Amino acid sequence: MKNEPCILWVGTNPGGGGTETHMITLCSALAEAGAEVHAFVHPQGKIAESLATSQVVLHYGKFRNSADVRGIFALGRLIQKIRPDWMVGSFSKEYWPLALLSRLHGCPLVLFRHMDLRLRPSTRWLLSRWPLRLFAISEYLRGRLIDQGIPPVRVEVLMNPIHLEDFYRDAQARQHFRQGLGVNDADFLVGFVGAWHRGKGVFLLADAIDAAHAQNPHVHGLWIGGGAHEDELRTRLANKPWHHLLGWKNPVMPWYSVMDVLALPSIEPDTFGRVCLEAQACGTPVMGADMGGISESFAAERSGLLLPANDTQEWREAILRLAADIALRQDLAAAGPGYAQRFAADVIARNFLAILLR
Repeated sequence: MKNEPCILWVGTNPGGGGTETHMITLCSALAEAGAEVHAFVHPQGKIAESLATSQVVLHYGKFRNSADVRGIFALGRLIQKIRPDWMVGSFSKEYWPLALLSRLHGCPLVLFRHMDLRLRPSTRWLLSRWPLRLFAISEYLRGRLIDQGIPPVRVEVLMNPIHLEDFYRDAQARQHFRQGLGVNDADFLVGFVGAWHRGKGVFLLADAIDAAHAQNPHVHGLWIGGGAHEDELRTRLANKPWHHLLGWKNPVMPWYSVMDVLALPSIEPDTFGRVCLEAQACGTPVMGADMGGISESFAAERSGLLLPANDTQEWREAILRLAADIALRQDLAAAGPGYAQRFAADVIARNFLAILLR
């Protein structure tokens, strides 16, 4: 083995979702921790774009599916060239190619699981019996994998990392953007960041904000994102000036400081609540649904409020409670950065390397 551990992380999905963000964050943190990190990525993807200025060495290729011969041969040549100590994968379409190449080249394999999807029989067999290390990003997801037949001893949990230095309280942005929205200091701004999708609870949140606004006209909604149900949401909130629909913002970080609370009201299971973690790092309280792994992303009653999923009345009451109780908001906000510390990318990267060396 080399003096510095060599890791080849494979992830050729071109998108920019949670799985991609996890790979970007942990790859760069591993490189900063002293590992030699190579990434086999899509040439026009978000991962390549985000890692371009990092210490990670990029190699380009793609897997259209699990039987993509061109992708398999390209990755095989790269393995022969750099001789990694470990190979890591995150996307299910790449699991089997990585497994076969790891066996062929004698390279230990690590797989991450991010999505709460039903396992195909072949994937269940692979994750249950093939020589590999399997990590879930939350205790919730570990439990779901076990429920689907993966032996408990096979599934480990590695916390979802965040570069804390990228998230902080931005008082200047708060003042500037709130002024641009026509929101003053007396107003209470409920924020949502992510996919505008029914499963994320966007319509429930819209109804809860409307009901709270009817009782307290200082309550406003701030919507950052977009997605499958964007047109329906925009139509539903048209002619309601207390809703501010901004679409996607890059970077999103300053907008956490603009909000008075970040809401994640999912009515379908999320494996984790990364936006809750980012908001807390910026000193913004959170409200999260008791659904899936969301409860693992904040400290209930310390840095945020854990609320029943799919209960508009409970969400309305929580909004009104926070709008009226400045001291409670301040206490929740003060606890957020401390909770986020346990997800610091540098700490998790060192833990990951230590686990691999056991």
